[in-house]
Amino acid sequence: MSGSVVGESMDAAASDYLDAAEILSRAKNTAAVLREHAVEIEQNRQLPQTVVDLLRGTGVFRMAMPKTWGGPELTSVQQTEVVEALATGDASAAWCAMIGADSGIYSGYLQDSVAREMFPSLDMVVAGFVNPIGRAERVPGGYLISGRWPFGSGVTHCDWLAAGCLVYRDGELEPDTDGDPTQWRVMMARPSDFEIHDTWYTTGLAGTGSRDYSVSELFVPEEHSFTFAIPHREGLLHRAPDAIVRKMPGVPLGVARAALDYVRSMAATRVDRTTGKPWGESYRVQMTIAEAEMDLAAARSAVFASLERQWHGLANAEPQTADERVATALARHKAFQTARSIVVQLFNLVGGSAIYRPSPLDRWLRDVNTMCQHADAGVQSLQSAGELLLGGNVPQKTLLW
Repeated sequence: MSGSVVGESMDAAASDYLDAAEILSRAKNTAAVLREHAVEIEQNRQLPQTVVDLLRGTGVFRMAMPKTWGGPELTSVQQTEVVEALATGDASAAWCAMIGADSGIYSGYLQDSVAREMFPSLDMVVAGFVNPIGRAERVPGGYLISGRWPFGSGVTHCDWLAAGCLVYRDGELEPDTDGDPTQWRVMMARPSDFEIHDTWYTTGLAGTGSRDYSVSELFVPEEHSFTFAIPHREGLLHRAPDAIVRKMPGVPLGVARAALDYVRSMAATRVDRTTGKPWGESYRVQMTIAEAEMDLAAARSAVFASLERQWHGLANAEPQTADERVATALARHKAFQTARSIVVQLFNLVGGSAIYRPSPLDRWLRDVNTMCQHADAGVQSLQSAGELLLGGNVPQKTLLW
């Protein structure tokens, strides 16, 4: 299996301890290498094995692994910083890193003995679509699952593949233990158990290999499934079901940062063809750069401040108000939209030379447009937040925030 490290023992992985500072440092150093591989990543339509190995070497995939296993168990803020650093190098690589690092989070919703068996290495990778669009028929000892799931980012190099399902018993939807008429469970199986469909022909984030995958009546043992409503591990990464999306804004923030740095470096030597004036002396350029930096600083501050507040509240077991529940979601949504706006402004500023594929601005523009189509960056997420703020009843389990 591509990228699999199943044979590595937990003890061996744990002996190579990496803390938050070291992982972030490695991510920053790796960003420059990812930048060199960016064209290859895009043309390949999935991460090359060399890039997967680079990411694994940063420690990004172990970010959420528990300290009791020898993992670093990074906070949401620290995870977002690492993803942001990688995104300054390549958006697709950072996106896959962001998804693959959910290994430590998923493991906390499984029985510890089962999780240790499934994840013998701290650096194993998960992928998959967790929303319940599949069907899981309850049978003795587990489930027979069927369905087709889209957006399997990292499916070409993962060790475990997740598939969200609604549970059925004897052909009828099985209610949840909390009285909900449906039961949502995430099923975990090997990627080789599924048929992978080569569907990922996209405008941006081409290198994520986010292909569809399907299966018919695959048996999944009960212990290899979980619900976000019932964590089996103490820790702030399992106090609320949004842990898997908290680090997501690191990708758009990193791309916007890279685009700004690129255009600012260009401005040092560029001259306006019409006026002959150096870019550094151009009012139009000065205003565009200043506004972009201002917008990025505001968006980034909102993301990290909301994550810090959330972490503090979870640590102190404080009940969340509606405003507190949506704060990280709104900041995350704004980060995506702001990054797209910044890249569009810079693309327009640079002009004709930006349209050619070798230009990183062209790739960044396509990347941010594609990532803004993600459900968590879309209108539905924003509408749900507004409904909650206005007193609506939005069940916690139906949202990942």
